[in-house]
Amino acid sequence: MRQHIVAGNWKMNNSLNEGLKLTTEIMNMVADEVRGNAKVILAPPFIHLTQVKSLIKGAKNVHLSAQNCNHNPSGAFTGEVSASMLNSVGVEYVIIGHSERREYFNETNAQLAAKVNLALENNLLPIFCCGESLEIRESGNFIDFICNQIKESLFHLSEEQFQKVVIAYEPIWAIGTGKTASSEQAQEVHAAIRKFIASKYGANVADDTSILYGGSCKPSNAKELFACADVDGGLIGGASLKSRDFVDIVKSF
Repeated sequence: MRQHIVAGNWKMNNSLNEGLKLTTEIMNMVADEVRGNAKVILAPPFIHLTQVKSLIKGAKNVHLSAQNCNHNPSGAFTGEVSASMLNSVGVEYVIIGHSERREYFNETNAQLAAKVNLALENNLLPIFCCGESLEIRESGNFIDFICNQIKESLFHLSEEQFQKVVIAYEPIWAIGTGKTASSEQAQEVHAAIRKFIASKYGANVADDTSILYGGSCKPSNAKELFACADVDGGLIGGASLKSRDFVDIVKSF
């Protein structure tokens, strides 16, 4: 049975002290207010990871993710962080293929496949992002585009490996553009992704795969989005930087 997940991607925000304060607030609110079984994942900047890990140790349903890893196992790649390094400090998840990484750092589907492989080899669970730009959305070929991202980066995996992957759908055209993705539009894509996974791995694997919505999810629309049959939670950006907003999203299941 697939899990409900709310993952907070802090991106390049928060000093260490700010990050630890935010972590403590979220932990306390989750302990006091969250009664369901939703899994909470925090993805702070690299420099926060070890201390956030120490803070959340023993916390119910609060887990740690990195925002990225390099597609090489090690070597002369100044400024980069490897999957094995993340594993060594107790990271459980890693975000791979975020739209900002694809756009600003020109990450390719082949590079992302290599990252997925290294993540799994180092006992990290990938949160794999996919999604379309406004141009592709308006072309009408957005489902094919998203499925191709998944095919080229994930469909080399065995069934056992694929079952460790979380998918996050990012409607890039609806993030910071003034346009809004409706719950119906989100459900359409999530259902198409699940159907595509079933075509490769079968209905049982597809039904057990958590697919998160990575658009502009906030307390005011989370309940409606999470009520969709194929939306299993959210990959949250801006709202994850405010403990009250983030925990209210977690409580929307």
